Amino acid sequence: MKDFLSIAPARQIPIEAVPMFPVEEFRERVIAATRNGMRLIALPGRRTEAGSVRVLAVLASDKAGALFLGETEMDGEYAALTRDRPFAQAFERELAEEWGLRPLGHPWLKPLRFPCGRPGVTDFLVVQGEGIHEISVGPVHAGIIEPGHFRFQCAGENVVHLEIALGYQHRGVEQSICKAPAQRRVCYFETLAGDTTIGHTTAYAQAMEALSDAPAPPRAEALRAIALELERLANHTGDLGALANDVGFLPTASYCGRLRGDFLNMTALICGSRFGRGLVRPGGVCFDLEPSRSDELRRRLDEVEKDARSAVELLWSTPTVMARFEGVGVVSTDVARTLGLVGPAARAAGLDQDARRDFPSGWYRFHHIPTATWSTGDVFGRAFVRWLEIQRSLAFLRETLSALPAGESNRPPKALLPQRLTVTMTESWRGETVHVAMTDEHGALALYKVVDPSFRNWMGLAVAMRGQQISDFPLCNKSFNLSYCGHDL
Repeated sequence: MKDFLSIAPARQIPIEAVPMFPVEEFRERVIAATRNGMRLIALPGRRTEAGSVRVLAVLASDKAGALFLGETEMDGEYAALTRDRPFAQAFERELAEEWGLRPLGHPWLKPLRFPCGRPGVTDFLVVQGEGIHEISVGPVHAGIIEPGHFRFQCAGENVVHLEIALGYQHRGVEQSICKAPAQRRVCYFETLAGDTTIGHTTAYAQAMEALSDAPAPPRAEALRAIALELERLANHTGDLGALANDVGFLPTASYCGRLRGDFLNMTALICGSRFGRGLVRPGGVCFDLEPSRSDELRRRLDEVEKDARSAVELLWSTPTVMARFEGVGVVSTDVARTLGLVGPAARAAGLDQDARRDFPSGWYRFHHIPTATWSTGDVFGRAFVRWLEIQRSLAFLRETLSALPAGESNRPPKALLPQRLTVTMTESWRGETVHVAMTDEHGALALYKVVDPSFRNWMGLAVAMRGQQISDFPLCNKSFNLSYCGHDL
């Protein structure tokens, strides 16, 4: 694409190198690029000294393995991208909330995170007709989880429409990141979505390294990849156990609950924290892995793999389980592409995309993990893709542990360069995680945008429930297993 600027992930460029376009031309170019196979992965805004808002489009070309950037300046109203590209709906709702920009023609301009202190105040869609009734769930739930509201419009037992309202605990993380001292920033990423500590802290560390032009040493990149795959293993195994529990299949449910703990303990073996807190920092990692612990980690992986295989394969060989998994909560390939889904939810619907392969950074530039896809787009597909990824992550870990590069694992961070921009991507366990960072003329952070995979996948759950029985909701919900806090920030 000649018109937008092409950059590689985790590389910095001068801000003035990003081309500017008039609003209507900007819109046409984004639509044209996505028509040619690119994906819109971020749309952050920032206020100018004149009071207008500059909006940056970040587009990803999976085939080229490159990102494309373009900017425009807006003030007030503009023609909505969502009219032609539904995957822009949440991005444009966010621009409306944060910057007061009004996308004309947006079909669903509803609150995204309730930033004005009025959580839950919105007009929900109401379906009219004989036999239609409404079921409201949340925002307060029975479990120890964060708030989220689900409004079902049902005809008997069948769901006609599901509306999901989030943002009850909007924390203003992105604004706090830019204001926080450099030593404290990483704490926001370690707790941004606690089950994705490594995914977010790795993307942040890569952003700081790019903006300071000081890459981490190879050994640190390998240790980060080990931690990221352990995070994937723990969460995928836990999800498979939870899916088994939702259909009352206790053998796999009980086994996988324990195996999830085993994988978490492997992360603790590296850094002392089961969730990987304190491990990843700009410049490298804070804990190394000597040969004795590396051998112990390989031994544990061998043991857990045997148990995981026995527990998970029970699912696929049990007809009553498969009857509840197959054909439930289907998201077709076209719908997944239209909504811009990412991660296992996208790959289960046949979308062949994985940032570890398409936009490799860190250790993934040298060691490839085969992408796991399926075609059914149902609960079974989302479960089976997780199982395929478990097996491939285990193979990757063995290969990496047997050939850890020598040398240092941490380098002192350097000062950030002024007037620079970078985009980093990690394939976290839920899917593609995108961070956009920008510095001002003094080298201080002027913008930090986080796009968690849940931000793009909640609409997939809503669509998956259409035509399903209301009793299928817990199962469909768990098959996506999305994050409230990752969305709400």
